[in-house]
Amino acid sequence: MKPKQAVDCSLHPFCRCHARCVVENGRKPARSKGFLGILLVLGIAFVVGARVLLMAPYASAHDALPTAVQPQGWSYPFSCCSGYDCREVADNAIGERPQGYVIKGTGEVITYSDSRIKSSPDGVFHWCSVAGADDGHTVCLFVPPRGF
Repeated sequence: MKPKQAVDCSLHPFCRCHARCVVENGRKPARSKGFLGILLVLGIAFVVGARVLLMAPYASAHDALPTAVQPQGWSYPFSCCSGYDCREVADNAIGERPQGYVIKGTGEVITYSDSRIKSSPDGVFHWCSVAGADDGHTVCLFVPPRGF
């Protein structure tokens, strides 16, 4: 009877000789190189994702949307916005009284001399409230110049 020849399972990680390796060698077969394949796929996905992000047009949460006056948009100052606090509001959302500007959604009155009043570069009202809440306290109010 011919002695059984040992099989080197590390040479054939994808073959179906696992049972034979265990029986003939008395040990488990070597792990397949599937892990390297997974790393390769993840690496390619990372590179593709990074290229997409780098090629995308820059837009920040601190940016106001483009308008006819400011076709490229403009950036809210960091003192007013933490990424989601500011937004454009309709003209009828802000009222004017002798005491100051009135935020109609909250009833808050901001005097004309208040440091939170800023000039709006695009001629539209923008309201920045705490946490961007519709009922939040005003952080900044961008007011269009009266000539708009």
